[in-house]
Amino acid sequence: MKIYAVGGAIRDTLMGLAMHDIDYVVVGSSVDEMLAKGFRPVGKDFPVFLHPETQAEYALARTERKTGKGYKGFLFHADPSVTLEQDLERRDLTINAMAQEVGVGGNLIGPIIDPHNGQRDLAAKVFRHVSDAFAEDPLRLLRIARFAARFPEFTVADETMAVLQAIVESGELNALSPERIWQEFARGLVASKPMRMLQVLLNTGAANTILPSTLVAELSSEACRESLMTHLHASPAQLESRCAVMLMQLPASEIRTWSECVRMPIEVRDFSEIFSELNLFISKNPNGKYQAVDVLFWFNRADVWRKPSRTQLLLDLARKIGLNVSVLIKAMQAAQALNPAEIIAKVAAEDRSNGERIRSAVEVARLAAITSVLS
Repeated sequence: MKIYAVGGAIRDTLMGLAMHDIDYVVVGSSVDEMLAKGFRPVGKDFPVFLHPETQAEYALARTERKTGKGYKGFLFHADPSVTLEQDLERRDLTINAMAQEVGVGGNLIGPIIDPHNGQRDLAAKVFRHVSDAFAEDPLRLLRIARFAARFPEFTVADETMAVLQAIVESGELNALSPERIWQEFARGLVASKPMRMLQVLLNTGAANTILPSTLVAELSSEACRESLMTHLHASPAQLESRCAVMLMQLPASEIRTWSECVRMPIEVRDFSEIFSELNLFISKNPNGKYQAVDVLFWFNRADVWRKPSRTQLLLDLARKIGLNVSVLIKAMQAAQALNPAEIIAKVAAEDRSNGERIRSAVEVARLAAITSVLS
């Protein structure tokens, strides 16, 4: 029985990056032996165990065979006869198909085992698939797109790009669950260069399956791609902000439709829709001269009164990508500074139990505060 660290841990170490999650592969062992050593089984589709002390995941070396569509359509085989080289052969990219033995104390020992020249491709900054089995898992297309966003200096090997395009043509992307699509996509959005992910999706043809049709049409223009790249670079590496910027030219209704297709989290969806409406509002007033009633309408839409921090994030994001929102920020601050008790005190005594009358008085006061700023 031997234990190896594999995949991203070795890649990141060679790149001088910090190791976070380490994938461990156990060679020459069995389910019975792992259980006898105190490991706790957690894998549903193949033997994965939690270490009795560290709770790190350890998987038995395995092979796999395609049996159906999508990323779940595989039959796995794991027993003591499966070698490390066989296990590495089923991995996606050469830079993720390297391993190093783990010593008794948990440290890495011995040479790096690199049967597919991952170190060469790492030095050349190339994403290259390991074997023909790569094409059997459509999720790998999204993984490469995400890797392109994380490692923007890398390029996709020509032969690997051809396989990615073949995956799209096969229709296998349609077998992916919305949750898995969003999981990979979201991770790419918050990486260092999210535009690289979108470019891979465009180059492979996957954008037509994964992205909203209006966004795909928009990205066909080089000027639009350049503009989006600039805006994404200026926005903070937070999922809500990056998603909102990517979708800012889409109507809120289309954002809602796509969010349902990919199971987007509700808070990300709402942030994106409201930011889209803010962008449309600003674009309709290029000279920065707003009507107070329209400003109040957007404030109410953004729910500034109950969610002031979110509204501040929306306006800060707009400012960071170059939209002129200074007067909107001042108007928001003026409206927020109103004292509800003072407003209610001015309402006729017989109307103070009338919720609609109170709401109307508050709206009038907020409108007056916004008007004073705009004037």
